[in-house]
Amino acid sequence: MRILLVEDYEQTRTFVAKHLRRAGYAVDTAVDGEDGLAQAGSIDYDAIVLDLMLPKMNGVEVLQRLRADNIDTNILLLTARSSVEDRVAGLKLGADDYLIKPFAMKELLARVEALVRRRYNRKNSKLAVGDLTIDRAARLVTFAGKEIQLRPREFTLLEYLANRQGQVVSRDDIEQHLYDLAATVSSNSIDSAVCRLRRDISEAGAENYIRTIHRQGYVLKKPDVHTSH
Repeated sequence: MRILLVEDYEQTRTFVAKHLRRAGYAVDTAVDGEDGLAQAGSIDYDAIVLDLMLPKMNGVEVLQRLRADNIDTNILLLTARSSVEDRVAGLKLGADDYLIKPFAMKELLARVEALVRRRYNRKNSKLAVGDLTIDRAARLVTFAGKEIQLRPREFTLLEYLANRQGQVVSRDDIEQHLYDLAATVSSNSIDSAVCRLRRDISEAGAENYIRTIHRQGYVLKKPDVHTSH
């Protein structure tokens, strides 16, 4: 899952980005409102963490512009303002959640995860596709109760495919949601990641869960009883 963090204070930006990446997110950062608005308007993020006090364009203006442009990405506002009026104003303008500085990192991560779940209409951190279960909170994948060890990239790929289970997901969609701007993505990066993931879950018994749709992409779903390829 891919997150945009818009925060001008370097120490906070570096600290939050580090913990988001440790939690398995791809993270892009912006240091001012104009840059944040430009990135949010050009990339389909799974959630945006937006500071209110920003140079060039403050967070309220960024929020207003995004909603005026019909960009409905879930947004978590960060602010030092603690009054009820400020929080209500931000929510009325289209923010989805509010976090007051200073904050506990565990709470920020929990709020970001909740916003990502909301995007994919999920109520909890667990996803099930047949006997294949993905627990994002525990970073754990099991098949029929047996744990499957996955690399961080493959875990995130499986989670994204599971969020869209039954739908064909293109290579472009995968690249946009799994890799940030700093990542180097070769022409076969996506295919290689899917190949490794398919091999790892197949070895645990989850065969034929990931199907390749010619010239379209990939789909994750519980295999048909009669599936033989």
